[in-house]
Amino acid sequence: MNNSLLQVSVLITAEAEDAMIERLQALTGAPPTIYVDFETGDVRAIVYLDPKKFPPARIKKQIAAEVAAVRACGLDVGTGVVTVAKVKKEDWAESWKRHFKAIEIGRELLIKPSWIKRKPKKGQHVVTLDPGLSFGTGNHATTSFCLEQLVVLRDAGRRQSLLDVGCGSGILAIAGSMLGYAPVQAFDFDPEAVRVAKINAAVNGVEAAVRPTRKDLTQLPAKGTTKFDVICANLLYDLLLTDGRKLVHRLKPGGRLVLAGILITQFPKVLEQFEQWGLDLEACRLEKEWQSGTFRFA
Repeated sequence: MNNSLLQVSVLITAEAEDAMIERLQALTGAPPTIYVDFETGDVRAIVYLDPKKFPPARIKKQIAAEVAAVRACGLDVGTGVVTVAKVKKEDWAESWKRHFKAIEIGRELLIKPSWIKRKPKKGQHVVTLDPGLSFGTGNHATTSFCLEQLVVLRDAGRRQSLLDVGCGSGILAIAGSMLGYAPVQAFDFDPEAVRVAKINAAVNGVEAAVRPTRKDLTQLPAKGTTKFDVICANLLYDLLLTDGRKLVHRLKPGGRLVLAGILITQFPKVLEQFEQWGLDLEACRLEKEWQSGTFRFA
């Protein structure tokens, strides 16, 4: 029995994250994981493969070609250095787990993987979420901002509805339901994300309230019949500019739109566009190369 895995790592920039994730998964059929070193700022896309199916020299050459293709599209890839190493399966399993830690969002939320036995504080809701194929564990700056805003915006004295667009793992919809948002709707374009989000909702006991569906924002009608108090959209910059007005048309008067997943260099254009659509920037956070914001609809 083969007791080793091939660890393939690509040193990239935040700007190239999405493009490299897509290309690595298409090439290998395996879901890459993004690791960010918060001390150095290094971003690595890492994928684990069967060395019998992916000879090291060949896969290194193929991934180097993918890096070159992303760079040719005009994205800043950074060094794009590809490293390949063999690791024992048992060593990989434990080292992989060390990258994911429990995080607290104020006194209201504790987000943790299932293997961490940390107990919540009094009154703290626990969201159990193991890293899977979908983005969103709470450890990324953009996800943590959305979680913090869900806590800040929750008014326990009234009923508030929530829409999670591009729900990924379902973390925001699940946390929102636990915080008391109702009704909660969530959708994603990726069917695998929807599948995982449904599993996560069941694991956390909110499957009756959180029922993720597969939808494509680009195909939705310009105006929706249902309006929401809070909408979270952790989406790509281009999608926000081309289809963001659909989100605005789904906000109630006084509703909030929480936007994340935006590079600092892209945020001014996003701000300009959403201000033209009648929203005011209410809260903002910069973390490393990311900028996130909450907008209020007058």
